[in-house]
Amino acid sequence: MAEEKFSEEIKDEIINAQEVEEKDLEENLEEVEDVNLEEDSTGENDMNKKLKQKEKEVNEYVDKLQRTMAEFDNFRKRTIKEKSMMYENGAKETLEKLLPIVDNFERALDSISEEQKELPFTQGVEMILKQLMSTLNELGVEEIEAEGNEFDPNFHHAVTHADDESLGENIVAEVFQKGYMYNDSVLRHSMVKVVN
Repeated sequence: MAEEKFSEEIKDEIINAQEVEEKDLEENLEEVEDVNLEEDSTGENDMNKKLKQKEKEVNEYVDKLQRTMAEFDNFRKRTIKEKSMMYENGAKETLEKLLPIVDNFERALDSISEEQKELPFTQGVEMILKQLMSTLNELGVEEIEAEGNEFDPNFHHAVTHADDESLGENIVAEVFQKGYMYNDSVLRHSMVKVVN
């Protein structure tokens, strides 16, 4: 809201400056029309001198106007970009704070015995987790697939190494904590065990 108000104030100042420059330009052109056609002692027409001077001033005003318009356009583009970045950073920060909640729901469901999985309470917790994950997916959050894939330091954080001949080299054998992506950036790296 404050950014829009600031942007509107800047726009108003530029428009006012343009109006003042246009008014000055009109006055200068009127002066040019009022100049008499008498020649001075050097034989040069006085009107030509004044006309050249006024043309020079007009060119300066046009140059100033073009620069002002370019500066305002750059300001507008920069403001849009900054606003977009602020939204992205705010959303990312909020989503990062929700991930431990998802982890705790998953830990709670993993700790439940087979007999308790049929209880209404357990089913309610599962539904809440599904709803939370569905909402996160709608917002652009996706789980990073890790287990069984090749280790990639851009997406995975190796916390332990192991030897396992059944798996190939540099393969993720186990995931200790799930990683997530938000749009095209890593929200949280997967904590994994890598086989060498």
